[in-house]
Amino acid sequence: QVQLVESGGGLVQAGGSLRLSCAASGHTFIRYYMGWFRQAPGKEREFVATISWSGVSTYYADSVKGRFSISRDNARNTVYLQMNSLKHEDTAVYYCAAKQGLRTGVRSDEYEYWGQGTQVSVSS
Repeated sequence: QVQLVESGGGLVQAGGSLRLSCAASGHTFIRYYMGWFRQAPGKEREFVATISWSGVSTYYADSVKGRFSISRDNARNTVYLQMNSLKHEDTAVYYCAAKQGLRTGVRSDEYEYWGQGTQVSVSS
């Protein structure tokens, strides 16, 4: 079992930045690929970014590429999502997720564990 707790969400103006954190506990963090997903009102949950065990490999949705950066600190059991140049359309609840296995995943059904989510609101 892995427990995930997100933090760092809030209200920011368009063009601003936020850094989300996801603290993991309950199992060996380094064994899991980590991902960030988001869900806007009335829309399906969508993939944002993912990172490998070591942090060497990352992958992003086209909509955030060049603006968002995912990273992890295995000593602190924490994964981060640095969000820059935020747009109104980035407004959503952001979820941290963990998956076992040997490759990155972009589908939500590939992830076994989820956090409760943190709200990000970007004013235009």
